[in-house]
Amino acid sequence: MRAERQGPGIKCVVWDLDDTLWQGTLLEGDDLVLAPGVRSVVGELDDRGILQSVASKNDHDLAWAKVTEFGLAEFFLHPQIGWADKSASIRIIARELGIGLDTLALVDDQAFERDEVRYALPQVSVIDAADLGGLLDLPRMRPRFVTDESRRRRQMCQADIQRNRAENESPGSREKFLETLGMRMTIRPAGELDLRRAEELTLRTSQLNTTGRHYAYEELNDLKDSPDHLLLVAELEDRYGSSGTIGLALVERGPDAWLVKLLVMSCRVITRGVGGIMLSHIVRSARRHGVRLRADFVANERNRMMYLTYRFHGFREVAASGDVVLLDHDPGVVRPFPHYVEVRTSQRGRGGG
Repeated sequence: MRAERQGPGIKCVVWDLDDTLWQGTLLEGDDLVLAPGVRSVVGELDDRGILQSVASKNDHDLAWAKVTEFGLAEFFLHPQIGWADKSASIRIIARELGIGLDTLALVDDQAFERDEVRYALPQVSVIDAADLGGLLDLPRMRPRFVTDESRRRRQMCQADIQRNRAENESPGSREKFLETLGMRMTIRPAGELDLRRAEELTLRTSQLNTTGRHYAYEELNDLKDSPDHLLLVAELEDRYGSSGTIGLALVERGPDAWLVKLLVMSCRVITRGVGGIMLSHIVRSARRHGVRLRADFVANERNRMMYLTYRFHGFREVAASGDVVLLDHDPGVVRPFPHYVEVRTSQRGRGGG
């Protein structure tokens, strides 16, 4: 297999169909069979929490019927089957999933299609279908940990699709729709069973990450037990089911001031109006303890929304060192929780066994 550039872990594999997912060409009337090993590859990627989709130049109804016949339709989110350029299809898939182009990989048998994507979207990894046998061994396809939430990632994304469809069909305002979801967020200290997902959040999330720093499992384990730090996780559920652990915060606790070293939210839930709840919780906790609250922020090309979240909650810039901006909180600004979310707090984390 041709060596691909290094980068962040792959979040979505996009499959071509003819002579890639299956052998033969659909519109030429070939007797189609799945490519050798493809079913096990699709299943293993799914188990690892790597999402999958389709980008194929084909007749949509005929092609999707064949995908369904092979029993693979449930694995593919936001499939793009038509006559658009592959790069255009991949852009749509990335947008619908809310992930960066640099976390997608295309598997395609046609050199022209691979080159078109390389030219238009150099961020995307491109893999020759002839190299399918080595796909699972690529470092970017091998997450360090596979958690229960990883294995449920596709199902949670499918619930997101249902949720978005219901919102689009809702006759009222967006806020009225959010009120119908029955959202419940639980914020609590991270326990041992949370740490793998916590590391994954720091690795997978760049858009809603206040510093972009990655924390390894071992480091998080030390911070969890440190009396000078508070490591928090947030879980979200609604009438469509659990979204799992969707937030992480690391607070350094001093005698007179606390410093938010990291605040991360999953991109999947930001449209549900819950992005500021963890920060509001931390603001309230600092106020109860009678300490000043500050926060580190490191800007990148994708996380401006987190900077705006800080500003909305009463933080302002007071200093800078290199690329790190220090923000200070106005103790007079305490934002209420959204009325459509039931916020629960706990002092206990999930232990290990």
